[in-house]
Amino acid sequence: MSTTTTTETKAESQTQTKAQNGAEQQTRHSEVGHKSLLQSDDLYQYILETSVYPREPECMKELRDITAKHPWNLMTTSADEGQFLNLLLKLIGAKKTMEIGVYTGYSLLATALALPEDGTILAMDINRENYELGLPVIQKAGVAHKIDFREGPALPVLDQLLEDPANHGSFDFIFVDADKDNYLNYHKRLIELVKVGGVIGYDNTLWNGSVVLPADAPMRKYIRYYRDFVIELNKALTADPRIELSQLPVGDGITITRRIK
Repeated sequence: MSTTTTTETKAESQTQTKAQNGAEQQTRHSEVGHKSLLQSDDLYQYILETSVYPREPECMKELRDITAKHPWNLMTTSADEGQFLNLLLKLIGAKKTMEIGVYTGYSLLATALALPEDGTILAMDINRENYELGLPVIQKAGVAHKIDFREGPALPVLDQLLEDPANHGSFDFIFVDADKDNYLNYHKRLIELVKVGGVIGYDNTLWNGSVVLPADAPMRKYIRYYRDFVIELNKALTADPRIELSQLPVGDGITITRRIK
């Protein structure tokens, strides 16, 4: 092969690479709550179109569309994670549950739909206004009676629950998607409230992939602020002999823990 041909081939290859990179930057996934760590947006779209959207209940699609119009829509649980939570709750036969961090209620609705008619969710969030955006959809779905919503910080509510021994080991499932700087404080309390064999799910445990970045790497301000808290949580959960766990690259990373003692 001549030097001219080799040079042309390299130039052509570089041009194709640049075009591909440009296309990737222009087509970043627009899915509401999209936090997928998959390298390929096309692969994520395949997952959504093949197994998520065809099975997504109409009420959850409606709530997802409402949330898409909210300026903080990145805070919502993604559709694939909502599907995962719904199935997980059915697999473990959950009945008494808790959710810390509600936003507009997409994951809350996924939970409520999975619970039996007499199932319950103690739901806590500091912003009732966001919760009420999704409430009409939850009511229309016929599951609002399962939800006990409390506006305000969760820690005082947890401390109050712990004062009554009857609450110890009484929850089947707990989902945490709230202030990352309090995740360890939540865990210290929740491990006493979930039953042996019960499950606690912690959301955002890969935190936009920042957990593997150098401390001085460029990051958005809020990513950098919470990064160390997430890393400390991950270390603490791994070292906790009271649980077994699995960390999954679903959404922005979700760690599923099961209390064993």
